[in-house]
Amino acid sequence: MSEVRGDPRSQRAFFGRRKGRTLRSRQAALFETLLPRVALDLSQPAPSDLRGLFPAAEEVRLEIGFGGAEHLIAQAQAQPQVGFIGCEAYLNGVAKALAAIDRHKLGNLRLHVGDAGTLIDWLPADALARIDLLYPDPWPKRRHWKRRFIQDETLPRLARLLVKGGELRFATDVPDYAVWTLARILRSDDFIWTATAADDWRKPWADFFGTRYEAKARREGRTPAYFTFRKA
Repeated sequence: MSEVRGDPRSQRAFFGRRKGRTLRSRQAALFETLLPRVALDLSQPAPSDLRGLFPAAEEVRLEIGFGGAEHLIAQAQAQPQVGFIGCEAYLNGVAKALAAIDRHKLGNLRLHVGDAGTLIDWLPADALARIDLLYPDPWPKRRHWKRRFIQDETLPRLARLLVKGGELRFATDVPDYAVWTLARILRSDDFIWTATAADDWRKPWADFFGTRYEAKARREGRTPAYFTFRKA
């Protein structure tokens, strides 16, 4: 993945499912009626200040791969003064987010349906206070490790989006992916691991809302880890 914005080589191939179960009629209708109102238009230049995308946002945060949208929706409800951008390629997850936005009348949430790489290259520099990457696919087979979202080449691109001191939050229940990520953070000039004690990564963040993936991990006896990396 290239660090150069707009370079076509910087677009990571999307690996994973686009769609699962057939959408219910109500969900399908929201793709026609609500999604055009909340989706980012990447065919137009990004605004220099993302806060202008929201009615009254003090800062903007991004969640990459929001899955079933449990955490994204709960955050948007709990912090109406924050603008949230959610990125997800899996259409059934997007359907869940749209249903919740409609049900709770959330005005502080925008969506990108598709590959995160395209969105990352579109967003302006120094625009985000936080990026959440929660339980990304660990791609456990060695031949698939190049598909993992966290790569040496990814970190500068994420750092470009964050304000100085902004945070990248990463959660995983796969020890190998935790080690993989830490190795890349520790050799990066862009991020600092903020942990000073074991509880800093063993316990979830104070404002964290659990996801279905976390619940499944705990049921199956896997212990999640929660990492906070600050932009240097």
